[in-house]
Amino acid sequence: MDLDTIFKAYDIRGLYPSEIDEEAARRIGRGFATFADADRIAVGRDCRTSSPAITAALIDGITGTGTDVIDIGEITTDGLYFVSGSMGLPGVVVTASHNPPEYNGLKFCLAGAAPVGEDTGLNDIKRIAASEDEAQDDRGSVEAIDILDGYVDHLFGVVDAGVFSDLTVVADGGNGMAGIALPTVFERLPARLIGLYLEPDGTFPNHPADPLRPENLVDLLALMDERKPDLGVAFDGDADRAFFIDDRSVPLPGSTTTAIIGDWFLRREPGASIVHNLICSKAVPERVRIAGGIPVRTRVGHSFIKQVMKETGAVFGGEHSGHYYFRDNYRADSGILAMLVLMQVMSEDGRLLSDLRLEYEPYVGSGEINYDVADQSAATAAVAAAYGDAQIDHLDGLTVDLGDRWFNLRPSNTEPKLRLNAEAPDAAGVDELVAAVASIIEEGP
Repeated sequence: MDLDTIFKAYDIRGLYPSEIDEEAARRIGRGFATFADADRIAVGRDCRTSSPAITAALIDGITGTGTDVIDIGEITTDGLYFVSGSMGLPGVVVTASHNPPEYNGLKFCLAGAAPVGEDTGLNDIKRIAASEDEAQDDRGSVEAIDILDGYVDHLFGVVDAGVFSDLTVVADGGNGMAGIALPTVFERLPARLIGLYLEPDGTFPNHPADPLRPENLVDLLALMDERKPDLGVAFDGDADRAFFIDDRSVPLPGSTTTAIIGDWFLRREPGASIVHNLICSKAVPERVRIAGGIPVRTRVGHSFIKQVMKETGAVFGGEHSGHYYFRDNYRADSGILAMLVLMQVMSEDGRLLSDLRLEYEPYVGSGEINYDVADQSAATAAVAAAYGDAQIDHLDGLTVDLGDRWFNLRPSNTEPKLRLNAEAPDAAGVDELVAAVASIIEEGP
């Protein structure tokens, strides 16, 4: 696969081409090592069947520049962030996250788990990867290390296992990387883990590791109905994202989880900043203000959120999509850490999650609705013109605020689609707003 095709597959989190060959991986390894300009680079991978060969080629490219490699093996993406943060190393993990089994890709970070995005390194990596290979006299070395215990120690440095109650948690690992760490995590808790599809299997034989799709939650919900736990959790393939389900088997929107966890941090650090992306519910900044904190609105995507957290010193950040970022986790996202914090919230509060969540959900959201659009810019301009009297901003796509309701319309980075998220005080208001925006899009410019 040529480099142009690979780098065009970039989205807000990494490179996700449908397939990536070993020669391309070797070249990208050389490009990343040269760009990072470090003595050592950490390399991890997920359980996909193509990951070992791609990782070997990547490491060959890195060591060919004279750079040493710390091989951390199969691990969650936030496990790589832990190594990058605690050891001060750049890192790369071979993963395609929630994508189908035939996909694979790469996620990069600089020392301290600093993000590498389109404007902060990817273009340089591509340029170097495409250049002529200049062989080094001395190859770098490769050292394999086991990071699991240190990673779990780090997680428990953020939460207090001593206050956890004997919650019962059903966790669906989706045959991804969550199963690497969850048993060790629960060994340190009084809580009970009921695992589902925790065995890593890169063919994902039971369902795709994408909990954003309701059809992938069917088995988890069935097991919850049978076992009646306090909490359900579904992880994506590399476990940097988690979706939560309450004791009545009702999923929590990412905004609800962001508001709950943000509230918890503000009780510990009054006046702190909480970052939320612009698709989160209005309930998030409202709850932050009620708790005496400072809400900070940002674009969608980890590189933007991490940068804003760095600039503001924010203690926590959340996205509607199930990514949760922690200052004490090197400002990186972690699905397992989000689960632990939510479990501590529930343990300290004492209420069922189905009751606790109610105060954080005053609005109704549409969820993300996708429209196939040939000309994204023209369609967005037509919608903006139709709402010319409203409060509008273009921080990320088009956001239109109508007072008691609002919507955001964003172009996909990788497909000819527009993504609509809308919110109103009730379901009828959401339906009306979605229908109005859809009619403009479908009518065309």
